[in-house]
Amino acid sequence: MANTWQLQEAKNQLSQVVENALKQGAQTITRHGKPAVVVLSASDYQRIRPRRKKLVEVLRACPVKDLRLSRVKDTPRDVAL
Repeated sequence: MANTWQLQEAKNQLSQVVENALKQGAQTITRHGKPAVVVLSASDYQRIRPRRKKLVEVLRACPVKDLRLSRVKDTPRDVAL
């Protein structure tokens, strides 16, 4: 396969692996004949990576209407040292 590299070959031709990832898409690197890692362009990685939501977005998406959160205002306990 054109997009599959043996580890030693990938190490020796890293520039070509990166160039192919940018132009042709994902490049698979094998170790002992089995797929080990995939090299992706940064844009491909950003596209498939899950986006982390901000806490405010998660709270705004809460299905409970009129959700009221309150803080407990307990004082700290006394500790003998």
